[in-house]
Amino acid sequence: MPLKMPITPVRNLGEQAYESIRESIISLELLPGQIVQENELAISLGISRTPVRDAFHLLISEQLIEVLPQRTKKIASISVSKVLESNIVRLSLESTAFQLAAKQWGMSEDYIKVDLQLEKLLDEQKEAAQLQNTALFLRLDEWFHKQIMLLAGNQTLFEVVHQMRGHLNRFRFLAMKELVLTKGLVREHEEIFACLRSRDERGVVQLLETHLGRVKEEIPSLREKFASYFQD
Repeated sequence: MPLKMPITPVRNLGEQAYESIRESIISLELLPGQIVQENELAISLGISRTPVRDAFHLLISEQLIEVLPQRTKKIASISVSKVLESNIVRLSLESTAFQLAAKQWGMSEDYIKVDLQLEKLLDEQKEAAQLQNTALFLRLDEWFHKQIMLLAGNQTLFEVVHQMRGHLNRFRFLAMKELVLTKGLVREHEEIFACLRSRDERGVVQLLETHLGRVKEEIPSLREKFASYFQD
């Protein structure tokens, strides 16, 4: 399936190529261990090699692409250690942001706007779960968490979490796809949302810990079934 360029006119071609290729890695359109060539991806995206080369540099720095001898490049395997480490960091950073959001919920127009956006997102998540559309569900899941994190007013915090979640999100996509999307995932988001609205700081952290705490339990079965995707 050819890659598709997102419609983001405010971004340059290098940024668009990066987002498109990264999305294809996370959604396993580009599989762990697969050899990738700048020229082929440039043709698929309908752009020159230069922005693809720029995108590769960023993806190499994220360790989502590896450079082999003779400059051959391949999609990195899913690192179990990075999945676990990233999940710990994610929980730590998001807990801080979600707790702050709960404390300040409803105290400004920004919160009222996000409140309406999250309601819409939850409806869209329900539909994506019903259709078993894993790629869409993961994007909506990311957007749900992003909106709450940005309320904390720390753009750097969000960028750090985004950059370190490549390996983790590939694992989460595989888990959602293989273990089947359920209404339970949406229900957890609804419960988190309810805690935010009631300004329950302790409750939202506890729910977030449960929501993000299943990764370790899911690793053994998925690693056994997709051994070629994983390393360490």
